[in-house]
Amino acid sequence: MIIDPFQRDDFAPFLKLATAENWMVDPWEFEFLLSAFPQGCCAARADGGELAGCVTSLKHGCSGWIGNLIVAEGFRGRGIGQTLFVSALEALRAEGVETVWLTASKLGQALYERHGFKSIDTIVRWSGTGRQRHIRRGAVANCGGHDTLLNEIDVQAWGDQRAALLAATVARGKLLQQATGFAVLQPCGDALQIGPFSALEDATADDLLKAALQSAALGTKLYLDAPASNRAALRLFNRRGLRISGRTRLMYRGRKPDYRAEFLYGLASLGSCG
Repeated sequence: MIIDPFQRDDFAPFLKLATAENWMVDPWEFEFLLSAFPQGCCAARADGGELAGCVTSLKHGCSGWIGNLIVAEGFRGRGIGQTLFVSALEALRAEGVETVWLTASKLGQALYERHGFKSIDTIVRWSGTGRQRHIRRGAVANCGGHDTLLNEIDVQAWGDQRAALLAATVARGKLLQQATGFAVLQPCGDALQIGPFSALEDATADDLLKAALQSAALGTKLYLDAPASNRAALRLFNRRGLRISGRTRLMYRGRKPDYRAEFLYGLASLGSCG
């Protein structure tokens, strides 16, 4: 078994593995991750060159994320997952990252705990459908200079600068913005994802979610990952007719982050980037 850098030719076999596990992953994530932090994206290859597993990671300012850790079914039980995980963790540590984040399934949580990760929240996956019947105007104001505004709001939730990730999602999605919040509506296969989504006021979050739902074509599937400890978000999503379709644990290792879940309504990706 060889551990070496993840390559663009690995996209297709990875997506096949992810589909078998019912993961929702879009190829844009790997394009972004390979351009932003290639040293933290690793692949395990069998002797014949077959992709046996992979992992990705991403450095923000003083924090980082590990995601997309997967091992093909026929190669499990050989320690490949742990080897890949340690490779990503060491890549982040080499860059001086103080806090490492990840989301964990029940199956993976024990591995992460053995490496010093602690649970800080539960991430709830919500699903709904688009409600656009006609073009709406004026529901959400567009405040100029969105780069600065988005970063200022996002850092209130995560306690770190994530400018590259925010720019990448805005570039591929539709930005909905007010002075005290923003949401990005991103394509995700045949569906749409709402996120990143942060708001400093409950009323702003309500306006943004309503605008997002009415910006998506009627019946289009929508997904959103949000922290369970944001009670205002739970009430809002229930009120707007969204339904819970899954849960994972939000975990960290290292310096305790200045994490403010009350400002966080949707992650920027469905598991791999935060």
